[in-house]
Amino acid sequence: MGNGFLILDEKDWKDATPEQRDWMIFKTLKSINDRLVSLEKKTLTDKCFSFLGGILGGFAAALGVKWSG
Repeated sequence: MGNGFLILDEKDWKDATPEQRDWMIFKTLKSINDRLVSLEKKTLTDKCFSFLGGILGGFAAALGVKWSG
């Protein structure tokens, strides 16, 4: 779980016992919950900078589309 998510393929899932599958599901849901909690704890400043970055990025994309075609 290097990036925080449990990554499985069909072979891992097929070969796992029901207890192992339950544990895999639990770990994945716990990881998602931890990430959501950390996002919700962001300060207002972080949220404002993210919003402004989205506006600037959208404006830059619109200019790029206008100039390229």
